[in-house]
This record gives sequence, structure tokens and C-alpha cells, in this order.
Amino acid sequence: MKTPLRALLLTVLALGGTFGLDPFRNYQLATAAACFAAVAGLTVLVGLTGQLSLGHAVLMAAGGYGFAWAATAVDGPWLLALLAGLLAAALASGLLGLLLGAAAARLRGPYLAGLTLALVIALPAAASALPLGGDQGVRAPFFPVPERLSALIAVEQWHAWLAITVAAAAVTPLAILRSGPAGLRMRVVLDDETAARLSGIDPGRVKTGAFVASAIPAGLGGAVLAIATQQVTPGGYGLAFSLSLVVAAVAGGLGSIGGAAAGAVLVTVLPWAADELAALAPAELGRRLDGNLAVLLFGAALVALTLAWPGGAARLLHRARALRLATPSTTTER
Repeated sequence: MKTPLRALLLTVLALGGTFGLDPFRNYQLATAAACFAAVAGLTVLVGLTGQLSLGHAVLMAAGGYGFAWAATAVDGPWLLALLAGLLAAALASGLLGLLLGAAAARLRGPYLAGLTLALVIALPAAASALPLGGDQGVRAPFFPVPERLSALIAVEQWHAWLAITVAAAAVTPLAILRSGPAGLRMRVVLDDETAARLSGIDPGRVKTGAFVASAIPAGLGGAVLAIATQQVTPGGYGLAFSLSLVVAAVAGGLGSIGGAAAGAVLVTVLPWAADELAALAPAELGRRLDGNLAVLLFGAALVALTLAWPGGAARLLHRARALRLATPSTTTER
């Protein structure tokens, strides 16, 4: 099945699945869709080019701020404001990704990771020095349910619909790029830059392009998060959140779009599960675990996944599919 058709089918199934969820679960789904867009870009960047970014949360923040400013400035129909905000999110994150990509073409390994990590750490200070609203951030516009749908769905489900649609639009081009000639060039650069140059491929240009291609979905993920929360604050895109995106990419399987979806669900559900477990613990123990249990669960889940399935959730799904396809042939031989 062709990638666009598969993406359309999965999007329709996800939209239909929102009818079986309560408002809080739909809010979680919208959050997972935002993380999915960012993790999909990150997993392609790391898996296909080997460029480790620890600062994709900053790219999401750039998209969130761009969306909030542009959508708020538009005085017109909600659809026009939404499209203007998404365009601004893509431009803001794409420009920042271009700058990081230009640096990435000259940096390797820990140096690139250190640069992106520094951006995450510097975000709160930048929010105070620049017109970003300081610690309070900026407000994003609220998109109510259209009148024709108001009797059918709640606002959380409507936001989940918007989130799913935007995430699908952000990730589908990435999936096409991954399986096309551009993805092949990225793999060549990852395997051997010298051989790539001899083949007429410019590694610097490929790395820069990969960073831009990774940054735009992350920015649109930030826009989705702004739609769901109606606010963009620097505290929401801190170091812990940025590292959780890396955890999602590793747990899902580097280079896999489907694995990115599984990882996004993981990092969305685990903090909620941690809060639920902390609430069940005795009062004193609950206070000690508050804020630490989620980190413990993240670490335990990542270690367990890495030991059981080194390729992440994507490798597990691949093996399950292979076993399912092999079973009929085995039966026939018997």
C-alpha cells in the first residue's frame, strides 16, 4: 500500500477511535499526536543520519510560539487563523532547524548533542530576555467546536481531531522522504561520508536538509500542543520533556515512523500512570515519589525494552508480522 494511502487510512481510523474515548483520553490523544510529530522527526534524524539532537523540545517551542503569535494576530475565520498559525509554526521551526543543521554539518557526536542541549537549558533565560512572555509564556487562541459539529462531539474530541490531522500532515511527507531517494542519501552519509562524497553526495547538505526535515514536524507538534493547551510556556519545553522525546525515539525504534507513534504514546501515558501510582501509595511515600516516579518508570521501561528488544517497539512489531506471515506456509508444508 502506498504511503499516502496508508497514512490516510490510519488517520481516518484514529479520528473514528476518538468516539470511544472520554474527554480526558481525547486530550491525552491530542498530546500524544503532538509528541508523535516531534518524535517522528527525531527518529528519522538520528536513525538515518546519526545526528543526535537533545533539543527537539526547543523546536517544538519555536513552533508553538510561532503558532500562537500568528493565529492570534489573524482577525478572521477560525480556519484562516489555524492555517496561518500552522504556517508560522513550520517557518519558525524550519528556520531554527536550518541554523542547527548548518552547525550540525560541522559538528559530530557529543558536540552536536551538547549544542542542542544548551538550547534547551537556555530557553527559560531566552524567554525572559526576548518578547516571549517570560515564565508565563503567551496565550494561544481557543478553537471551539464548529456549530455543525457541536451537537456531535465535545471540545476535547475536536482538538484531538485537529491534532491527529495536523500530525498526519506533518509526518506523511517525512515517511515519503524516508523511503525515497533523499532517505537513501541520508543512509549513505551515515554509513560512510567519504564514499558519499565520491558518489557526488554532499554530506553537509544532506545533514542540513535532514535537520530541517526533522525540525518542521517538531514545530507542527508544538502547534498541536498549543491547540490542546491554549498556552505556550518555556517551562513546558524543558530538559525533562526534551529527553523524553529521545526516550520515545529509542523505545520506539530509531528510524521507524510506526515506532515513533508507539514511543509517543509511551511518554504520554507513563507520567499519568506515575501520578496514579503515587496517589495509591501512602502519604509519606507519595510525597517522596512525587516528581521522581515518572523518571523511574521512564528509566525502567527504557532498560526493559532495550534488553528485550534492542530495536525497540518497531523491531517487535516487525518480528510479529514476520511470524504471522510465516505461519500459513508452515501449515501448508505439513
